[in-house]
Amino acid sequence: MLEGKVAIVTGASSGIGRATALLFAREGAAVVVNARGEEALNALAAEIEANRGKVVAVAGDVGNEDTHKRMVDAAINQFGGLDMAFNNAGAVGPYKPLAEVTLPEWQQTITTNLTSAFLGAAVQIPAMLQRGSGSLIFTSTFVGTSVGIPGMGAYAAAKAGLMGLVKAITADYGAQGVRANALLPGGTDTPAAGDAAQKEWAAGLHAMKRIAKPEEIAAAALFLASPMASFVAGSALYADGGNAAVK
Repeated sequence: MLEGKVAIVTGASSGIGRATALLFAREGAAVVVNARGEEALNALAAEIEANRGKVVAVAGDVGNEDTHKRMVDAAINQFGGLDMAFNNAGAVGPYKPLAEVTLPEWQQTITTNLTSAFLGAAVQIPAMLQRGSGSLIFTSTFVGTSVGIPGMGAYAAAKAGLMGLVKAITADYGAQGVRANALLPGGTDTPAAGDAAQKEWAAGLHAMKRIAKPEEIAAAALFLASPMASFVAGSALYADGGNAAVK
Protein backbone atom coordinates (compact mmCIF):
# COMPACT_ATOMS: atom_id res chain seq x y z
CA MET A 1 0.00 0.00 0.00
CA LEU A 2 2.93 2.35 0.67
CA GLU A 3 5.43 1.04 -1.86
CA GLY A 4 7.91 3.72 -2.88
CA LYS A 5 6.77 6.13 -0.16
CA VAL A 6 8.87 7.70 2.59
CA ALA A 7 7.52 8.25 6.09
CA ILE A 8 8.59 9.87 9.35
CA VAL A 9 7.29 8.34 12.59
CA THR A 10 8.00 10.08 15.91
CA GLY A 11 7.63 8.48 19.31
CA ALA A 12 8.56 5.24 17.57
CA SER A 13 10.42 3.38 20.32
CA SER A 14 7.27 1.92 21.91
CA GLY A 15 3.50 1.69 21.81
CA ILE A 16 1.55 3.22 18.95
CA GLY A 17 4.60 4.75 17.27
CA ARG A 18 6.49 1.46 17.24
CA ALA A 19 3.51 -0.47 15.88
CA THR A 20 3.00 2.15 13.18
CA ALA A 21 6.64 2.19 12.10
CA LEU A 22 6.59 -1.61 11.76
CA LEU A 23 3.32 -1.51 9.81
CA PHE A 24 4.44 1.26 7.46
CA ALA A 25 7.65 -0.66 6.74
CA ARG A 26 5.73 -3.89 6.08
CA GLU A 27 3.52 -1.97 3.67
CA GLY A 28 6.58 -0.91 1.68
CA ALA A 29 7.47 2.54 3.03
CA ALA A 30 11.00 3.61 3.87
CA VAL A 31 10.77 4.96 7.40
CA VAL A 32 12.67 7.54 9.42
CA VAL A 33 12.00 6.65 13.05
CA ASN A 34 12.47 8.93 16.01
CA ALA A 35 12.44 8.78 19.80
CA ARG A 36 14.57 10.05 22.64
CA GLY A 37 15.65 6.58 23.77
CA GLU A 38 18.42 5.62 21.38
CA GLU A 39 18.74 1.99 22.50
CA ALA A 40 15.07 1.13 21.96
CA LEU A 41 15.05 3.09 18.70
CA ASN A 42 18.02 1.16 17.36
CA ALA A 43 16.34 -2.12 18.34
CA LEU A 44 13.30 -1.10 16.30
CA ALA A 45 15.48 -0.20 13.33
CA ALA A 46 17.22 -3.57 13.55
CA GLU A 47 13.85 -5.36 13.55
CA ILE A 48 12.71 -3.46 10.46
CA GLU A 49 15.98 -4.21 8.68
CA ALA A 50 15.74 -7.89 9.65
CA ASN A 51 12.43 -7.97 7.79
CA ARG A 52 14.06 -6.35 4.73
CA GLY A 53 12.62 -2.93 5.43
CA LYS A 54 14.29 0.41 4.81
CA VAL A 55 14.87 2.52 7.91
CA VAL A 56 16.97 5.31 9.40
CA ALA A 57 16.92 6.04 13.12
CA VAL A 58 17.17 9.67 14.27
CA ALA A 59 17.27 10.00 18.05
CA GLY A 60 16.29 13.31 19.61
CA ASP A 61 13.72 15.37 21.46
CA VAL A 62 10.79 16.50 19.28
CA GLY A 63 10.68 19.70 21.30
CA ASN A 64 13.88 20.76 19.53
CA GLU A 65 13.67 22.21 16.02
CA ASP A 66 16.96 20.56 15.03
CA THR A 67 15.51 17.08 15.62
CA HIS A 68 12.85 17.65 12.96
CA LYS A 69 15.36 19.10 10.52
CA ARG A 70 17.56 16.04 10.94
CA MET A 71 14.61 13.73 10.29
CA VAL A 72 13.60 15.51 7.10
CA ASP A 73 17.21 15.67 5.94
CA ALA A 74 17.50 11.92 6.51
CA ALA A 75 14.32 11.27 4.53
CA ILE A 76 15.60 13.33 1.59
CA ASN A 77 19.24 12.26 1.67
CA GLN A 78 18.67 8.57 2.32
CA PHE A 79 15.40 7.94 0.50
CA GLY A 80 14.90 10.84 -1.91
CA GLY A 81 12.06 12.78 -0.31
CA LEU A 82 9.18 12.74 2.16
CA ASP A 83 5.58 11.66 1.58
CA MET A 84 4.05 11.27 5.03
CA ALA A 85 4.70 12.05 8.67
CA PHE A 86 3.10 10.53 11.75
CA ASN A 87 3.75 13.17 14.42
CA ASN A 88 2.94 10.88 17.29
CA ALA A 89 5.34 11.70 20.13
CA GLY A 90 3.78 13.17 23.24
CA ALA A 91 3.65 13.11 27.02
CA VAL A 92 0.81 13.32 29.53
CA GLY A 93 2.57 15.81 31.79
CA PRO A 94 1.53 16.57 35.38
CA TYR A 95 -1.49 14.91 37.00
CA LYS A 96 -2.83 17.71 39.16
CA PRO A 97 -5.63 20.33 39.23
CA LEU A 98 -4.93 23.19 36.84
CA ALA A 99 -4.22 25.85 39.47
CA GLU A 100 -1.50 23.60 40.91
CA VAL A 101 0.34 23.22 37.61
CA THR A 102 3.56 25.22 37.55
CA LEU A 103 4.54 27.33 34.57
CA PRO A 104 7.52 25.07 33.70
CA GLU A 105 5.21 22.01 33.81
CA TRP A 106 2.69 23.77 31.58
CA GLN A 107 5.33 24.89 29.11
CA GLN A 108 6.94 21.46 28.92
CA THR A 109 3.59 19.75 28.26
CA ILE A 110 2.66 22.26 25.56
CA THR A 111 6.10 21.95 23.97
CA THR A 112 6.09 18.16 23.87
CA ASN A 113 2.55 17.79 22.53
CA LEU A 114 1.78 20.92 20.50
CA THR A 115 4.89 22.96 19.74
CA SER A 116 6.62 19.79 18.58
CA ALA A 117 3.82 19.26 16.05
CA PHE A 118 4.30 22.79 14.70
CA LEU A 119 8.07 22.30 14.48
CA GLY A 120 7.59 19.05 12.60
CA ALA A 121 5.00 20.41 10.18
CA ALA A 122 7.09 23.51 9.44
CA VAL A 123 9.89 21.41 7.92
CA GLN A 124 7.83 18.46 6.69
CA ILE A 125 5.45 20.51 4.55
CA PRO A 126 8.11 22.07 2.28
CA ALA A 127 9.56 18.59 1.64
CA MET A 128 6.10 17.26 0.77
CA LEU A 129 5.42 20.18 -1.55
CA GLN A 130 8.54 19.18 -3.47
CA ARG A 131 6.89 15.79 -4.04
CA GLY A 132 3.59 17.37 -5.07
CA SER A 133 1.57 15.88 -2.21
CA GLY A 134 1.82 14.55 1.30
CA SER A 135 0.01 13.37 4.42
CA LEU A 136 0.55 14.68 7.94
CA ILE A 137 -0.99 12.83 10.87
CA PHE A 138 -1.01 14.13 14.44
CA THR A 139 -1.85 12.03 17.48
CA SER A 140 -4.47 13.86 19.51
CA THR A 141 -6.87 12.26 22.01
CA PHE A 142 -10.40 12.34 23.32
CA VAL A 143 -9.01 14.16 26.38
CA GLY A 144 -9.70 17.84 25.75
CA THR A 145 -11.67 17.24 22.57
CA SER A 146 -14.70 15.23 23.70
CA VAL A 147 -14.22 15.16 27.46
CA GLY A 148 -12.23 16.68 30.30
CA ILE A 149 -10.50 14.44 32.84
CA PRO A 150 -9.53 15.78 36.28
CA GLY A 151 -5.85 16.63 36.62
CA MET A 152 -5.07 16.66 32.89
CA GLY A 153 -5.60 20.31 31.99
CA ALA A 154 -2.23 20.99 30.34
CA TYR A 155 -2.40 17.79 28.30
CA ALA A 156 -5.99 18.47 27.26
CA ALA A 157 -5.16 22.01 26.13
CA ALA A 158 -2.18 20.81 24.09
CA LYS A 159 -4.05 17.97 22.40
CA ALA A 160 -7.06 20.15 21.65
CA GLY A 161 -4.66 22.65 20.08
CA LEU A 162 -3.65 20.03 17.54
CA MET A 163 -7.15 20.19 16.12
CA GLY A 164 -6.65 23.87 15.27
CA LEU A 165 -3.27 23.09 13.75
CA VAL A 166 -4.77 20.41 11.49
CA LYS A 167 -7.43 22.81 10.22
CA ALA A 168 -4.88 25.57 9.64
CA ILE A 169 -2.60 23.30 7.62
CA THR A 170 -5.57 22.15 5.57
CA ALA A 171 -6.57 25.73 4.83
CA ASP A 172 -3.02 26.71 3.89
CA TYR A 173 -1.91 23.66 1.90
CA GLY A 174 -4.89 21.48 1.00
CA ALA A 175 -5.06 22.91 -2.52
CA GLN A 176 -1.41 21.95 -3.00
CA GLY A 177 -2.02 18.30 -2.22
CA VAL A 178 -0.91 18.22 1.41
CA ARG A 179 -3.43 16.55 3.71
CA ALA A 180 -3.41 17.01 7.49
CA ASN A 181 -5.52 14.96 9.88
CA ALA A 182 -5.67 14.14 13.56
CA LEU A 183 -5.86 10.61 14.91
CA LEU A 184 -7.62 10.34 18.28
CA PRO A 185 -6.94 7.01 19.98
CA GLY A 186 -8.78 5.79 23.00
CA GLY A 187 -7.04 3.96 25.79
CA THR A 188 -4.29 1.79 24.33
CA ASP A 189 -2.22 -1.01 25.83
CA THR A 190 1.13 0.78 25.92
CA PRO A 191 3.68 1.38 28.70
CA ALA A 192 1.87 4.64 29.46
CA ALA A 193 -1.41 2.81 30.17
CA GLY A 194 -0.36 1.92 33.71
CA ASP A 195 -0.99 -1.24 35.71
CA ALA A 196 -3.79 -3.77 35.32
CA ALA A 197 -6.17 -1.80 37.54
CA GLN A 198 -5.62 1.40 35.54
CA LYS A 199 -6.17 -0.45 32.27
CA GLU A 200 -9.40 -1.93 33.63
CA TRP A 201 -10.59 1.55 34.66
CA ALA A 202 -9.74 2.91 31.21
CA ALA A 203 -11.57 0.03 29.51
CA GLY A 204 -14.73 1.03 31.32
CA LEU A 205 -14.69 4.45 29.62
CA HIS A 206 -15.15 2.86 26.21
CA ALA A 207 -18.35 1.58 24.63
CA MET A 208 -16.44 -1.56 23.60
CA LYS A 209 -15.34 -2.06 27.25
CA ARG A 210 -11.73 -2.69 26.36
CA ILE A 211 -8.66 -0.71 25.40
CA ALA A 212 -6.95 -0.97 22.02
CA LYS A 213 -3.91 -2.88 20.94
CA PRO A 214 -1.26 -0.56 19.48
CA GLU A 215 -1.62 -2.37 16.16
CA GLU A 216 -5.27 -1.28 15.95
CA ILE A 217 -4.30 2.39 16.19
CA ALA A 218 -1.47 1.83 13.71
CA ALA A 219 -4.03 0.51 11.23
CA ALA A 220 -5.97 3.78 11.53
CA ALA A 221 -2.75 5.73 10.93
CA LEU A 222 -2.10 3.62 7.84
CA PHE A 223 -5.52 4.53 6.48
CA LEU A 224 -4.88 8.26 6.93
CA ALA A 225 -1.42 7.99 5.37
CA SER A 226 -2.50 5.89 2.41
CA PRO A 227 -4.24 6.66 -0.89
CA MET A 228 -7.44 5.25 0.64
CA ALA A 229 -7.75 8.58 2.50
CA SER A 230 -7.02 10.73 -0.56
CA PHE A 231 -10.06 12.97 0.09
CA VAL A 232 -9.74 13.04 3.88
CA ALA A 233 -8.30 16.35 5.07
CA GLY A 234 -8.72 18.54 8.13
CA SER A 235 -10.52 15.76 9.97
CA ALA A 236 -10.44 14.04 13.34
CA LEU A 237 -10.51 10.24 13.17
CA TYR A 238 -11.64 8.74 16.46
CA ALA A 239 -10.12 5.29 16.93
CA ASP A 240 -11.41 5.14 20.49
CA GLY A 241 -13.66 2.13 20.86
CA GLY A 242 -16.71 4.38 21.07
CA ASN A 243 -15.33 6.45 23.95
CA ALA A 244 -16.41 9.81 22.56
CA ALA A 245 -19.79 8.41 21.55
CA VAL A 246 -20.84 7.48 25.08
CA LYS A 247 -19.78 10.59 26.99
